[in-house]
Amino acid sequence: MPVVTSIADLRDMARRRVARAIFDYVDRGSYEEETLRANLADFERIRLRQRVAVNVAQRSTRARLLGEEATMPVALAPVGLTGLNWADGEILCARAAEKFGVPYTLSTMSICSIEEVAAAVSRPFWFQLYVMRDRGFAAELIARAKAAKCSALVLTLDLQIQGQRHRDLKNGLTVPPKLTAKTLLDVLTKPGWALNVLTSRRKTFGNLEGRIRGADNLATLSQWIASQFDPTLSWKDVEWVKGLWGGKLVLKGILDPEDAKAAVSVGADAIVVSNHGGRQLDGTVSSIRALPEIVEAVGGRTEVLLDGGVRTGQSVLKAIALGARGVMIGRAYIYGLGAMGEAGVATALEILRKELDVTMALCGLSDLAQASPAILRAA
Repeated sequence: MPVVTSIADLRDMARRRVARAIFDYVDRGSYEEETLRANLADFERIRLRQRVAVNVAQRSTRARLLGEEATMPVALAPVGLTGLNWADGEILCARAAEKFGVPYTLSTMSICSIEEVAAAVSRPFWFQLYVMRDRGFAAELIARAKAAKCSALVLTLDLQIQGQRHRDLKNGLTVPPKLTAKTLLDVLTKPGWALNVLTSRRKTFGNLEGRIRGADNLATLSQWIASQFDPTLSWKDVEWVKGLWGGKLVLKGILDPEDAKAAVSVGADAIVVSNHGGRQLDGTVSSIRALPEIVEAVGGRTEVLLDGGVRTGQSVLKAIALGARGVMIGRAYIYGLGAMGEAGVATALEILRKELDVTMALCGLSDLAQASPAILRAA
């Protein structure tokens, strides 16, 4: 095993291990990937202010996210098709998050179902929902999340129409992966992944299989999913979801201050500043650049999380300094999963925690409550 020192190392390992179509689904963005690159580059432009001769012997990275105690201010974001990176991937990620002490968010488009994940862990997890054209099925998903005792519902708002992801089209991404001459050649170079994933009993959308009338095979199920993105989505639909759910509601995909204010007005318990990891509107602002004005717009009336471009503990601290209560990570932990399964997810979390801890110390901080724009320098 190579020495793993960073999320970048886990990415390299996952790239070598996971089938190309699945790795690219995680790794790449929409159109020309300007927003994907900006999410990373804008974090790098922010400089930290080093302080010395400050007693930082006693440090804590602990935080509270949506009222839950967390080892650090990090939650695992919802990622579709997680279980195609490693068999039973969603279960493994939920277990790793539970052991580490941070929230895990299960995607609607997961390979393992809500019920399967709930049976595998003892700590409540968060569930991510899309408001589909089929409101009855959306209501059923909410009811299932309540029955599984999910502690928060994360409603994703920025997928009314799907942005084109060139790489997925070129790779011919299917669920489960279809073996063509091109993909077969790739799979032959990744026998560990093939043995692990292609022989697993879970290879389709666990939350949807067997529950959609008229969609009794994978082809019709995929067609149904493609038809469910709803361009008519409005704030009234958000209110409808909130009424059905009755618990803590997180609105994900907020990039504009006016939308942030609207989220507060419908009673969101938290919002996630996010551009879908650069996978939707290409050419829009990075999440970290949008964060300060959104924090100002909500004025402390709801929790603000940030999603997009977080690959280091330094980025976690920068987001906290600019007003975020915490961050969500997606690619960072999926790289770990693809590289080493559950152990890789745990490794990704520990890398971030250690980097956060060391960065706090070198900035003269012993507690995250001390983080503010004063610890940052303009590029």
